[in-house]
Amino acid sequence: MKIALFGKEFNNDQLGYFHLLAETLENRGCQLLIWKPFHEFLKDKITFSDNIRQFTTHADLEGKADMLLSVGGDGTMLHAVRLVRDSAIPIAGINLGRMGFLSSIPRSEIISATDDILAGRYRIVKRTLISLLSPAGLFPEYNHAFNELSINKKENSSMVVVHVWINDQKLHSYWADGIIIATPTGSTAYSLSCGGPILTPDSSNFLITPIAPHNLSVRPVVIPDSSLVRIRVESRDHQALVGLDSQSVIITPEDELVVGKAGFEINLVERFDDNFFSTIRAKLNWGSDIRN
Repeated sequence: MKIALFGKEFNNDQLGYFHLLAETLENRGCQLLIWKPFHEFLKDKITFSDNIRQFTTHADLEGKADMLLSVGGDGTMLHAVRLVRDSAIPIAGINLGRMGFLSSIPRSEIISATDDILAGRYRIVKRTLISLLSPAGLFPEYNHAFNELSINKKENSSMVVVHVWINDQKLHSYWADGIIIATPTGSTAYSLSCGGPILTPDSSNFLITPIAPHNLSVRPVVIPDSSLVRIRVESRDHQALVGLDSQSVIITPEDELVVGKAGFEINLVERFDDNFFSTIRAKLNWGSDIRN
């Protein structure tokens, strides 16, 4: 099996977990490809075999990897998604970070998870992405988001007014610090921290969540993911910040945004013993008495 390994810099106390992962995969006969910047970070800390290859871009992965393992936290996973893109290569996340909604395999289960993956004891869960359809070229290299598109006021400026239309029908003009348009995957991320509901991955919806709205009666809205969302922003300094996951750019009131569902999905690896509900119970401490 050809396995691509993706990660970023991490603390030295986490090196042992990565070394265990790479050693286990090689001992199981896997051909490994490592993201070049990650290999540069590791080469003076870990001795690699001569059989390990490197990759740099998403074009290097197509047809050359059966699966990608993202080693780190959820931020690392978001970057991994940008590398995989529309290649349909399945992604599994090994959590060396904190929360780990996306990177759901704990570091303590590296060997058992590796055995499950190589034995085919997993399912593929498809996750929807959001695309910024217009203006063209605002994010020239990658105009998709796995979690959310966000619009925020710039720095410490006053609140913005965000005008939103759904399929050319006016939804609302939000007086707020901004809004979030989240995928079901992103419903447990930024949107959740702003009071949005949790959506199941297969719900076929998007979620519009205001950020600190001036009018307290304004609440999150769930819409079909077949919708086209059109957005215009007003602000006193004539600027606002648009984010696609970890990417961000400045826009002006002249920029009208059109957002819709991406034309491809991301394949996440989920072991048979795991599921979305077990993950949120564990990560959000549901069922645990944490009052003291």
